Amino acid sequence: MRYIRVRLEQPEWMRHPMQEFLATSESMVREEMLAWNLSREDVSFLLFYVEGDIDAYRERIEAVEQVRWCELSAVDGESFYAYVCEEHTESQALFFEPFAELRLVVVPPVAFDSAGDLRMTVVGHGGGLTTLVEDLRGVADVGVEVLRVGTYDRRHQRVAGAVTDRQREALATATDLGYYGAPREASLAEVAAALGVATGTASELLREAEARVMTRLVGEESGV
Repeated sequence: MRYIRVRLEQPEWMRHPMQEFLATSESMVREEMLAWNLSREDVSFLLFYVEGDIDAYRERIEAVEQVRWCELSAVDGESFYAYVCEEHTESQALFFEPFAELRLVVVPPVAFDSAGDLRMTVVGHGGGLTTLVEDLRGVADVGVEVLRVGTYDRRHQRVAGAVTDRQREALATATDLGYYGAPREASLAEVAAALGVATGTASELLREAEARVMTRLVGEESGV
């Protein structure tokens, strides 16, 4: 079983209105799609974690035509969850069609950065993953940047569970950019820019995440 980690830049006509809002509004920072239910033919049920202004988000999503209803639940003053029911669109169907045809699985979360682009992990057979990249680039006109490819292995999920969603995204972004490469391929400033935060904030996120991961890892190996 293989996996691919990709960054996807969808053409403007394919983007969801809330992606554009994320990319253009100074009140929004980032968004993650945590779970989804596509079992009904007419609508989808989606759960998002969002960092930004909850009132600005509510005002914008209530104006999106395809959204039937949305429930927002504040986490703190800077983040919240969004439970959304929305109608299927042709652009969404075109985007997800290759995933279904190739029998591939998207591993949550799907992260939307400050530019509105997607970062996701997809699992399946190697040939299917290669075809997916070709189909998205050719058929759907999606910009695809392959960040990582390998054999799928989540045995260390307990270690990953030691960090918060925000810290996990910071680690994933830093890894994708090559911050942890040998030699290092990206600077802390570049990681901060990709996350849409100040350099000091990115540094704090990474330090706290690294401390939690190493503490959990050493604890597991020593039987603690």
